[in-house]
Amino acid sequence: MSASVNIALVIGSLRKESINRKFAEYIVSQMPDSVTIKEVHIADLPLYNQDYDDKTIESYERVRQQLKNADAVLIVTPEHNRTMPAALKNVVDIGSRPYKKSVWTHKKVAVVTASPGSFGGINSGLDVRKSMQMLSVQLMVDPEIHLSRATDSLNEDGSVSARTQKFLQGFVTDFVQFAGKSGG
Repeated sequence: MSASVNIALVIGSLRKESINRKFAEYIVSQMPDSVTIKEVHIADLPLYNQDYDDKTIESYERVRQQLKNADAVLIVTPEHNRTMPAALKNVVDIGSRPYKKSVWTHKKVAVVTASPGSFGGINSGLDVRKSMQMLSVQLMVDPEIHLSRATDSLNEDGSVSARTQKFLQGFVTDFVQFAGKSGG
């Protein structure tokens, strides 16, 4: 792929030492030079409220612009109580509003989930996909990435294990190809 691709990275966990952040950082480190990735910081966002649609909220505008400017969005998220984290749902809602001004429409989106549990955050991933489908995004569905027992995929120093690295490198190749495709 010769053209540059701009990716917006959304990490669904607000924890500084999040295992999802570790996986996201590894995925970012494997991207080719033709890919630019900018994290969409979400910790400072007020909860979405439709009353804000007629107001300028700087953090909302920053996030909407980052999502709008990206060729694709990579979401790396944990699962909270068998669904997506509230902070991630807030970003989904902020980007979808005001009505008929959604920055998500036709946006290419890939979702990676990781959880210490045995299901790998699959419920979170399914709920993110459900919300995204409603917003008319182009979802990357092959492969779906749900890292179960994710803490076992990290070495003692917090780095990603060799086995998981190999798995994620395949995802990176597929995601870059997906993100770089034109049309929709």
